[in-house]
Amino acid sequence: MKHWIEAARLRTLPLSVSGIIVGSMYALANPTNEVLTPTEVFNWEIFAFALLTTLGLQVLSNFANDYGDGIKGTDNEDRVGPKRAIQSGVITPQAMKKALVITSVLTLFSAILLIYVAFGASNLVYSLFYLVLGILAIASAIRYTVGSSAYGYRGYGDIFVFVFFGLVSTLGVNFLYSKQLDLVLILPAIAIGLLSVGVLNLNNMRDQASDAKSGKNTVVVKIGAEAAKKYHFFLIIGAMVSVLVFALLSGFHFDQYLFLLAYIPLTKHLITVSKNQDPKLLDPELKKVALSTFLLSILLSICMISLISDIIVNVFLGGR
Repeated sequence: MKHWIEAARLRTLPLSVSGIIVGSMYALANPTNEVLTPTEVFNWEIFAFALLTTLGLQVLSNFANDYGDGIKGTDNEDRVGPKRAIQSGVITPQAMKKALVITSVLTLFSAILLIYVAFGASNLVYSLFYLVLGILAIASAIRYTVGSSAYGYRGYGDIFVFVFFGLVSTLGVNFLYSKQLDLVLILPAIAIGLLSVGVLNLNNMRDQASDAKSGKNTVVVKIGAEAAKKYHFFLIIGAMVSVLVFALLSGFHFDQYLFLLAYIPLTKHLITVSKNQDPKLLDPELKKVALSTFLLSILLSICMISLISDIIVNVFLGGR
């Protein structure tokens, strides 16, 4: 069991649910044109199944990454990061392949329950759209490194992460509550997506030499170490600016800028990356950015529902 927990890479899970938290708390804070009470928009069952489905996708992606890189030989003695399950021999490729099937089925089942809770027997078009989206997400998580045409080996992993863990996660879950698209929410969705890509970019910066040797043409391998640093700065600073613009457009009061505290570890992280000359030393930074993104999602959520007093009113007093 210990090896399976390690293969699931628990440190990646908080990052994966950041978009779900922001999209859900935005629904709690903002009534729609049809529903005027915030707590009638927000639904705890949707929130729970959205978290479960997203965690399933992240674990599936991690298992698939371990399996794909393991059988291709990308995870070898040249790799800088921690040893993976198949690489170290603690889990066989056959067992990991079976885990991929089981995790895929469980994630799809959770997604179907999520769709049913959100739309019920009505809104067939929305239900079918989300079902197709769920299947695509599962297929994309697997195809990242599995198969002869794995897109992670062609430098398209950044796009997958940005779309599914940023835009789809944040905007998609909010639509499940509100049944409408609020364009201003695109800004924090972009921010979560950029930060998620930032974690992947750090991983690829750390593994640049071994990836290049194994034929894994990530963005970092294609553009080189120095350009990858500039790209990384664009991702992190772009995310910070997006959230700040969102706050300004949303008319936040001065006491709603608590989320700026999350910019402190992100700024320190950028300083560390700018000075880095040894890829091995970037490994701890993955966890820092992942947790900083999670912290940002929590603080931003608190700020959106106007701090503690409104949390009590909205959650415990029915929005009155």
